[in-house]
Amino acid sequence: MLTRRYFFTNSLRTLAGVSVVEWFLAPLSRAWNDMVKVVQYDDSGQKIGLVMVNKIHKTDDEWRRQLTPLQFEVTRKAGTERAFSGEYFDLHENGLYRCICCNNALFSSDTKYESGTGWPSFWAPIAKENVRKEDDNSLGMSRTAVSCTECDAHLGHVFDDGPKPTYLRYCMNSASLKFVKRP
Repeated sequence: MLTRRYFFTNSLRTLAGVSVVEWFLAPLSRAWNDMVKVVQYDDSGQKIGLVMVNKIHKTDDEWRRQLTPLQFEVTRKAGTERAFSGEYFDLHENGLYRCICCNNALFSSDTKYESGTGWPSFWAPIAKENVRKEDDNSLGMSRTAVSCTECDAHLGHVFDDGPKPTYLRYCMNSASLKFVKRP
């Protein structure tokens, strides 16, 4: 027969057991939820494969120590460099464009084109998994911001006025990129 004392004692034991299990699994759950899928590439542009990696989190002070003031303003504060001022808008060499913050492969020179805007422009990222898009309604206009999947660095914006085959223009800030020439 179920007594009130037996019911309360077992309820408390069950609650304690569930709490201990949740406490033990919480870090694992946070770690799993903090993982992202990216496609890794070597410096020659060869695809290594799809992997799960830990999302990179740093404080503003840590980012400031790693980046120049312009790189910090663009990548961590969603700033924009002046048109025709970045080092890559007129670059025509073959290579890979990586994230200045975390080295994630973002764009290939194979998809770079002259948009006339003064910023490096690409018609596609190297892998859709490596960039993230989100609505940006700042400055009184509606745009689509592009960020690095791995570290959330602001890269630039994507517009639908690009060339074939995608008709997209990924208009990126040179300050958010690191060019690696193909060996």
